[in-house]
Amino acid sequence: MAEINTNKKIRTGFVASDKMDKTVTVAVERKTQHPLYKRVVKQTKKYKVHDENNECNEGDKVRIIETRPLSKAKRWRVLEIIEKAK
Repeated sequence: MAEINTNKKIRTGFVASDKMDKTVTVAVERKTQHPLYKRVVKQTKKYKVHDENNECNEGDKVRIIETRPLSKAKRWRVLEIIEKAK
């Protein structure tokens, strides 16, 4: 892994869609405690992520990093593919 600027946010998630050109949708899941019921609940957020070489496929586990705005919706890019889908 290359040198990383620590000011930028880094997330890990799974590729939900790879139907666009040079763009993938990454679903990032986090667990939080419900404020009233104190039960741990999963929350999922989807990010549009820049994938320059179209290397990612649906189901891949990827690490993404915040970047400058690349389009109306894209503010993240793929840092590395952690695990390929089976």
